[in-house]
Amino acid sequence: LPMAFRDVNARRHIGLQQLSSLALAGRTLLGPMKSCKFIVDESTNQSTLICSAVRLIESLDLSSAAGQLLNETIQAQNKEFKTGMSTLLFLIGAWSNAILECLQQNVPVSAIVSVMSEGLNSCCKRVQCLQISIHDVNKELCSSSVRPNAFKSKTCQIGPDSLLNPQNFPYFQKDILAPEEVIPINSCSHQDDCHFNKCLVSPLASFGSIASLVKPAGDKSTSVSSGSGVIASSCNKQKLTHSRYFSTLGKSHFSSQQGNFQGYLSGQSADACECYGLGHLAVTLSHGNQASMKLLQSIVAYQQERAEGSGSSQFNIAEIVTCCLLGLPESYSCVFPGLVTLVSPEQATVIKYFEDKPLRILLMDGDLTEQYRHLGFNRPCNVRTVLEHPSLQEGRAGDLWLSSMLDILISFEVNLVLVKGNVCENLMERCIANSILVIGSVTRDVLRAFGEVTSAQPVTYLTQVNAACVGSGAQVELWKACDGRAMDLGELVPVRIKVQGIPLLTAVLTTTVPSKMQLIEDRFWTLVYRLHHALNDEKVFLGGGAVELLCLGHIQMLAEQPLQPANKNAVKEFHNPWLAASATEYKSVVLQALASGWKQYLSVVLRNTAKAASELEACTLVDHHLKKAADSGSPSAYILKEFRRGDLLRGGSGPFADHGDSLKVYDNVTAKTEAWRRALDLVLLVLQTDAEIITGPKRNQLLNSHVSSEFMFL
Repeated sequence: LPMAFRDVNARRHIGLQQLSSLALAGRTLLGPMKSCKFIVDESTNQSTLICSAVRLIESLDLSSAAGQLLNETIQAQNKEFKTGMSTLLFLIGAWSNAILECLQQNVPVSAIVSVMSEGLNSCCKRVQCLQISIHDVNKELCSSSVRPNAFKSKTCQIGPDSLLNPQNFPYFQKDILAPEEVIPINSCSHQDDCHFNKCLVSPLASFGSIASLVKPAGDKSTSVSSGSGVIASSCNKQKLTHSRYFSTLGKSHFSSQQGNFQGYLSGQSADACECYGLGHLAVTLSHGNQASMKLLQSIVAYQQERAEGSGSSQFNIAEIVTCCLLGLPESYSCVFPGLVTLVSPEQATVIKYFEDKPLRILLMDGDLTEQYRHLGFNRPCNVRTVLEHPSLQEGRAGDLWLSSMLDILISFEVNLVLVKGNVCENLMERCIANSILVIGSVTRDVLRAFGEVTSAQPVTYLTQVNAACVGSGAQVELWKACDGRAMDLGELVPVRIKVQGIPLLTAVLTTTVPSKMQLIEDRFWTLVYRLHHALNDEKVFLGGGAVELLCLGHIQMLAEQPLQPANKNAVKEFHNPWLAASATEYKSVVLQALASGWKQYLSVVLRNTAKAASELEACTLVDHHLKKAADSGSPSAYILKEFRRGDLLRGGSGPFADHGDSLKVYDNVTAKTEAWRRALDLVLLVLQTDAEIITGPKRNQLLNSHVSSEFMFL
C-alpha cells in the first residue's frame, strides 16, 4: 500500500504517521450505516467486499513495524470481543494525528503520555453513569410504547406473481424432528401482556401471524419457492494491495421471501409483537443489521424455549454454528436445529442411502490419520530402522492401518463419524465404499452437542472405540432449500445432521454475490457476540453517540479548568519536579488533543449516517449538544433525557428511522472501553518508541540520513 507521509517536524515520528495513514482507510467503516469497500488484488484481479476493520487490515500490506503492531492490536480486540474494531481503528488514527499536533507545539512526550492516560481513565469513570443494566433495559422495553403498526408488513413474492402464503403450497412434507423441537413463538396482540423470555420479537416481520408459519412436526407441509443454481466458493486469503470504495447510497432492503416451513426457524418469519426479551435486546444491539438480527431472534427463541424446560443458560453462543451457501438469495438465510455442513458429491451418495434411517454415530476428538498423536504424546527413543525397500514396506503398513481402522468401524456398525481434525483421504474413500459417512473439521462444541443427545463418547484414536463410545439416533439428509429440493453446489453438497433434542443450531447464510459471503458471516457473528457480551457484562451503554458525547464534554471541561501548581503526588510519580510541572503546564493542550478524537469520531458517524452533509455541519451539531448539555448543569442527565426522547444526534435517517423513536440503540460496555484503551495504548507505545530512537546517541545521524525513515521505527 503506497503511503505519502507528511513532514511533521524535525523529529519525524514515522510510526505515528504510519498509524494515521493506515487508519484513514477505515473511516467509512464507522457507525451503523457503513460504506463497504471492494478490496481488489491487482495480481489476480479478484475482489472481495469488506465492511469491518478486521478484513481491511487483513487485506492490506502491513510491512512496517507500526502496521504489524496495528494488526496485532486489531486482532486482539477481535479475538476477545468480535466487536469494536472499527472504533479501535478510527481512534488510533484520530489520536495519532492529535499527538502529532501536540508534537508540533513542542509538547514533551512525557506530558502527552501522562495527561492522555489520565484523561482516558477519567472518561471511563465518568461514563459509568450511562451504563444501564440488562434488567432495566428489558423493563424499559416492556413499558415503552412500540406500536405494532410501526413495523409494516410487506407482501412477499416468489416469482413474478405468486404470493408466499402457506395455503398456496400444494405439497407438504413432514419433518423428522420431534414436536418439542418445533418452537412455538407466541403472537401477541396490542393488549397482550409482555412476557419476558417467552415471545420472539421481530419488528421487521413480513407476515401477519407466526402461527401459520411454524408447522407442527406432524404437519406434512412444505413451501414452494423459486430455486437457483448454486455454486460453492472459499474465502480468498491472499494479501491485497489496494482498495476502491463501494458506497451504499440509501438503505438496504432485504427481500422478504420465506425460507422454509419444515419445522426449522427462519429469520424472516417472526411476527411483530410487544413482548420483549433477549430477542428485542438483539434489536437494540443490531445497529441496523436487520438480516442478522432476525436470524439471532430465531436462535434466541429456540434457546429460551429449551432453557425454560432444562434450566440451562438462556443464550449459549457455543451452540451456534454457521454454514455459508453461495447461490441463493439472502432471504433464504435461516436457522436449523442440528448441523448443516458441506460434503463432497461422493459423500452425498452415502447420505441418500441413509436418509430417514437412524444412524450409529462416533465422535473423534483429533485427526483421523495414521500419523496423528495427541498433545503430550511421548514418542519412543529416536531409533530409525533403515529398510532395503522402504516405499514398499511403508505402503504395506499404510494398507494395514487402513484395513484395521475400517474393520473397527464395520465391527461396531458405525454409520457416521464426526472428526474434529483432518481425515485421511484414503480412509475416506474406503469408508464411502462401505457406506460410512466421515465428516472432518468439526468443532469441539459440535462434538459436545452431539455427544449430549446421542450418548456418544469422543475418542482420540479408533483403537479406543468400544460399544459404550458409539451413540445412536442421528439422522442425515440432504439440505433442502425453501422449494423442497436438495441443492447441488457442484463441488460441494449441503447436508443436515440432526438428532432429537439437540441444542445445536446452524445459521445457514446465503447470498448470490460471492464477494459478499464473508461480509454476511462477519456481520452475523458480530451481532451474536454483542448479545453475548451484553449478557456477560449484565449491562450496556447508551448508544447512538451518547457515551462519546459525554466523554467529549467531560474532557473539554477538564481542559478549561485553570492551571494549578503540580501537587506532591505528581512530583512523586514522575520522580522529577520538572516533569510534573511540564504535565501541568501542557495539560490543557493535551486534553484538547484527546477531545479532538471524540469529536472526529462523532462527526464521522454523523456523516456516515447521512445526518450531516459536511464535516462542518456535523461539528456544529455536536457543539450544539455540548452547549446545551453544559447549560443544563448536568450533562449526563441531559444526554439521558435526549437519548430517551430519541433526539440525541439523530436526524431523519438511520438504521431504525422507519421504526419510530421508541427503538433505542445500545452498545457493549467492556468491548467499547477496551477498544478505547487499546487505541491509546498503541498510540502511546509508538510515540515513546519513536522518541527513544530519535533521542538516542546517534540522533543527528539518524535525522540527517537518507535512510533514516527505514530505521526510525524498529
